Amino acid sequence: QVQLVESGGGLVQAGGSLRLSCSVSGMIFGITAMGWYRQAPGKQRELVASITRGADINYGDSVKGRFTISRDNAKMMMYLQMNSLKPEDTAVYYCYADWRDRYWGQGTQVTVSS
Repeated sequence: QVQLVESGGGLVQAGGSLRLSCSVSGMIFGITAMGWYRQAPGKQRELVASITRGADINYGDSVKGRFTISRDNAKMMMYLQMNSLKPEDTAVYYCYADWRDRYWGQGTQVTVSS
């Protein structure tokens, strides 16, 4: 199994930046892909960014050019650098990892004020 713990959420003004972190533990050598989703109140969970074991990266259309996903295998960490934040980025952000099944973190709240 895989365990994931997010951190780094908070309140920021529009135009500001935040960096989310996701600590990964467990059967990490079997992970085929990781990434971030977010869910705003009353909306479906949407893909923010993903990265495969081969380092192929994909971004949701709404965050392209503003968010950057990265990972540090040595530290067993994944990051989401979020720049030029907008109020519509307000959501709970979840990191995930695919290893046979999809594993999720508990989520971290990001609130962007206008």
